[in-house]
This record gives sequence, structure tokens and C-alpha cells, in this order.
Amino acid sequence: MNRQNIILAASAGIATALAMLAVPAVGQLVSQGAPNPAITASPSPDIAPVDARVIPETQLGLQQSFAPIVKRTAPAVVNVYSSVNVTRSNCPYAQDPFWAQVYCNGNTQTRSEKVDNSLGSGVIVGSDGVIVTNNHVVEAGQEFRVVLNDRREFAAQLVMKDARTDLAVLRIDAGGQPLPMLTFADTRNLQIGDLVLAIGNPFGVGQTVTSGIVSALARTDVGASDFGSFIQTDASINPGNSGGALVDMQGRLVGVNSMIFSKGGGSNGIGFAIPAEMVRRVVDAAVHGGTLVRPWIGAKGETIDSAKAKALGLDRPRGVLIADVYRNGPADKAGLREGDVVITVDGREVFDDRGMKFIAATKAEGETATLAILRGGKPQQVFVKMSAPPGTSQAELVQVEGSNPFAGAAVVELTPALGEEIGVDAFNGGILVYSVPARTIARNVGFQPGDIIREVNGATIRTKRDFDAALKKAEATPPTTWRLATERNGQRIESELRGR
Repeated sequence: MNRQNIILAASAGIATALAMLAVPAVGQLVSQGAPNPAITASPSPDIAPVDARVIPETQLGLQQSFAPIVKRTAPAVVNVYSSVNVTRSNCPYAQDPFWAQVYCNGNTQTRSEKVDNSLGSGVIVGSDGVIVTNNHVVEAGQEFRVVLNDRREFAAQLVMKDARTDLAVLRIDAGGQPLPMLTFADTRNLQIGDLVLAIGNPFGVGQTVTSGIVSALARTDVGASDFGSFIQTDASINPGNSGGALVDMQGRLVGVNSMIFSKGGGSNGIGFAIPAEMVRRVVDAAVHGGTLVRPWIGAKGETIDSAKAKALGLDRPRGVLIADVYRNGPADKAGLREGDVVITVDGREVFDDRGMKFIAATKAEGETATLAILRGGKPQQVFVKMSAPPGTSQAELVQVEGSNPFAGAAVVELTPALGEEIGVDAFNGGILVYSVPARTIARNVGFQPGDIIREVNGATIRTKRDFDAALKKAEATPPTTWRLATERNGQRIESELRGR
């Protein structure tokens, strides 16, 4: 028997052995008595569903090629160029009128130039010319153009960009001709170890395809965006790949490549892609009006470590401990309570607050999320109907007047809607310091934009009404000492200032 026959025979023997082992194992699970009603009502996330994934069993299998998938998907991946018009002057002092008059005799000759300042990739997700890319590819640009895989070039219109998801949507007009496009995959079925291809334009060398596997799912701690639950892959991703496609073996879009972890700027096999479910939400919002409404769950969670898991009676650290529930918010109306442990959201395990909020943000307003929770150690289900966060994201700025430590500062009430928009925790309200002009009392006291006023002379500040009442009281009876509590970068700062 030659070497090839030995390999084939061994492969067949292994496959037979695996098949003989697999059937009894499943049979044993099925035959072990009646199912537990509690587990039936809330399935355990630890039980993985059986699927049809297989490993190559022959040399022929190992010689298979990704070429058919690339041929089908690559035409839908494009190059995205953004440019900005820059005005330059021949006078080195052009920005200073006085010195320009002295040294340039007032003649500051200028010229306008168009400078390409960004090169990235994009994915056609609509045959009518809808393209999704990363926000950081287009955020500094004023004009955009797209080059297709077949070298055709089109001017592109920016439809919408969203820094918090790091996604942007462009549109091109191909003269009515349908364009190749990718369909969205259901990333709920994606598993660690699945094969994927990354397609983009690294370093501007031209369209490039790299292969790898899904290295991890639901990465929420990489700090790339506020609504991040990234797919991690070891497919090579380099500068220029941003906005390109991560596709599965069915040629579907599973994610938009967004960033890498690298000390030297090159690929180290740790790349991150924004899941297709979030991409779909942003594209839908762009196509249907250009406004992205992020549904709000109305609950704040804490990561469960080993100590908390032991105190809660859990077998291991898992889930999210509900630390607070916003009154009359979606979670409150659904019956979620402080102290509940959220194990899964829509069947997917969550391990921190960001992961829980990400899944909520992929839902449309009015849709329902199913939360599998533990309450007192017993499994239950809670159905949360998603709604927009209360308040307005365009709250009115107010400039503080009078003789108080805040005089001169522009402030705004921190509502949940505004907090979600600017990426600030607005769960407990407060007054946000928006700007602090020079030569004002507030600037002299040391206030900075982004500070959140929490307390004034012992009074808790949650709304503008609370703030106005505290200042009115101080105006009627000027205090000898102002006692303030503010929050800066998540840190509470208590201070006392001399009054009267």
C-alpha cells in the first residue's frame, strides 16, 4: 500500500471511528430522563448546538481552494479615497494679520490644492450603489471617490457617518447598472474557528485577500468604539484594509474590518471587525432617513469576577450583574431588578455591560430582546421592549450668570439621550459643563468642558431644575463656603470654595 492509500485509509478509519463515537454520545444525552422544566424555559448557553461543520478528511480536501468564494465576493469590495481642499499661503505669517502686513506687505498670495488624505476600503451592500466603510476612513474628507474592482471610478456622496460605531455609508451612481454586492450573514451563528477571508486594499498596493479563522467573538474591551463587540480574526489586516470585508465560506459579509493590534503598525494576526448585525443597523438607518436611533435597555451592569460569582452562587464568573435600573425605562417596565444576573441576551452570552448594550443597540426601536436571567439562583426570562433613551440629544445650552463658581460656563442637562449621543454615562443625570470661556469665574475656579456637576452645597443635582434651585437658594442666602462635587473622567472630585 503506497503512502497516499495509507493516508486515505487512515482518514476513512478516523471518520468511521468518529461516527461510531458520535451516535451513542447523542443517544445518551437524549435518553437521560425527562427534561428539567426550568432549563427548558431558559436554555443554558453552555449547551452548544450540533452543526454541520466538518474538517478535511482527505488530501483532496486539503487541496481545495478559496478561489470560487473570492471570485464571487471580491467585486463587491472597493477602494475608498477621501480628499480635502487645502489653502496654502506663500507668506509664513499669513495667519497673523499684523506680521503678514510687516513681512509680506499685506500680500499673502494663496493657492488652493486638493490633497488625498485617506485611503481605505469599502463594501457594496446595495446593488444601487450603497457602500459601507469605516468612519475613520472618511471623517476628515470633504470629497470622496470610489474605485471598483474592475477599475471603474465614481464620485461618492457621504450619506451618513457615525463615530460611535466607526461606520459610514457612501452612495455612488453607476448609471442605473446593478453593482455586485454582499449580503449580510447572521453572526449569531458564527463560531470561533470558522474560516473567514479578509478582502481590502492594504497599504494601497491593490485589492488583496487573506485567509484566517475567527479567533474570538464579542470582544468589548479593545476600546475602538463605544458600541463595540468585535469579531477577532487572525486573517492579515493592515493599514488600508479598514472598511473592507470579512466574509464567510458562503461569501456573506460577517463584518467590516476596522482595526488591528500592532506595536509596529503591521499585522500581528490580531485584527478586529465590526459584526454584520451592527453594520446592517447603520446601513438601514442611512438608507431610510439618515438618522440612527440607538435603542436603550435602561439598565446598568457590572462584570462578574470570581469573588462576585462565589457570592452569587455561580459555578464560574459569567453574566452581567444588574447594578441599577432606570426608573420607567425599558428594563424597569419589563420587570428587570437590581441584583438580577443577565446570562444571555437573545441567546448570546454576555460578560460585561458593553456587550449587553451592544446587543440592545443592534435592535430596532420597538423590537423585543429576550434576557435569560438568574434571580435568586433560579432561571427566568425577561422580555425587554427596546425604546429610544428619554430626553433630547440636542438639549438647550445655558450660560450660567450671577456670582457663583459656575458663572460664565455653558452647561446642559445630561439626559440619557444626550449621554448616549456623546458617550457619557447619563444614568444618574447631572449637569454637563459644555464650555468654559476664558476670563470667567468658572475658568478661574478650574472647571473644564466635560465635567459633570453632581452636588451643590449638599443638594444632589440630577436635572436643570435641581441646579437652578441650588443656585437660587445660594443667591438668597449666600454661603460662606461653596461645597461642590463634580465628576471628571469617571472620578469624583469634592471641593470647597470660599463664598461671600
